[in-house]
Amino acid sequence: MSLRRIASHRLLLPNREWLCNPLLTLDDKGRILSIESVERIDSVAGVEFYAGVVVPAFVNAHCHLELSHMRGVIPRRCGFAGFARAMGSSRGRFSDEERRDAMEAAAAKMWADGIAAVGDISNGEKSFEVKSRSKILFRNWIEFFGLNSLSDEPLRPLLRHENTLLTPHSIYSVQEAPFRKICSEGEQTLSIHFMESAGESDLFSGRGELAEWYAERGFTCDFLHYGSPARRIVGSVPAERSVMLVHNCCLTEEDIDLIMSHFKAPVWWCLSPRSNDYISGLKPPIDLMRRKVLNICVGTDSLASNESLSIIEELKLLQRQMPLAEALHSATAVGADALGFGDRLGRLEVGLTPGVVLIEGVDFDTMTLRADARSRRLV
Repeated sequence: MSLRRIASHRLLLPNREWLCNPLLTLDDKGRILSIESVERIDSVAGVEFYAGVVVPAFVNAHCHLELSHMRGVIPRRCGFAGFARAMGSSRGRFSDEERRDAMEAAAAKMWADGIAAVGDISNGEKSFEVKSRSKILFRNWIEFFGLNSLSDEPLRPLLRHENTLLTPHSIYSVQEAPFRKICSEGEQTLSIHFMESAGESDLFSGRGELAEWYAERGFTCDFLHYGSPARRIVGSVPAERSVMLVHNCCLTEEDIDLIMSHFKAPVWWCLSPRSNDYISGLKPPIDLMRRKVLNICVGTDSLASNESLSIIEELKLLQRQMPLAEALHSATAVGADALGFGDRLGRLEVGLTPGVVLIEGVDFDTMTLRADARSRRLV
């Protein structure tokens, strides 16, 4: 068995601490055999030294790979309703070949940048061929949405794909019967867009941009009796079923307390800061979320609302409100647990094969990412 020995300035441990002068030994399948601190690397034979920090491969907990062809199509800061309208008017402008090529390029770039697993949202068949050829491990959610849609049967054939389940898009885009039906079926984690804009709360009182848009289109909602997005979540999702709530820009302490008092299963709170900045400029209440000790994971959303599917770029924003080690833990271990892959990914631990990523461009005095920081896969 051939061994590989990797050394660096720092290594991220599962407890969110930094190991100085680390030496990581792996077998030829990428399985970690040992992790130690070595004062004199030159005394160990066959060592590869990399300037920077070594971390487990990233987990992109929320992505829409199938929208990769939409990069640069939708203008920045168009607002939530403007973004939804632009999505609807732009979807048919691209050929199947253009869509496939964009997805292939995006998946390859994510792998090279060090992403090992992706929680991917799909509305159709087109992305699965690309994902089947990728080295990335995918957790697939088939997204049900549409206020005029009452049956999920057209989506059921997609469930034949590995690691794939059905989920409601959001609390504002699915009528009562299908929402409750989907939430009550199965045991795996749901992924639901949640509190991305103030319009989601406003809708329940008949005002705001969503209410205005629905009125223009002649849509009616049969779920407004819940009174708020959080009350709809706790009134519809069984307490024993885990859920990932995505975006959380307009999250309140009352929302958190209500949701956390309801669920017995883990609740995962996914942040996509660059996507939020692209669409609306809104920022999730990270200080509040940290104070409440929530399970925070990280996603990139899609290239329709982001310049790249880069976790390291998301971390450059997140580190403004949490220590780098904590942000990295969210983008690795917490994300892996949220997707159900925590037994093999997300942590540098003996016996695991999580993939190994080098981060270059770290300010070691402050342990923060510089503007020029980048990541690349080593294993």
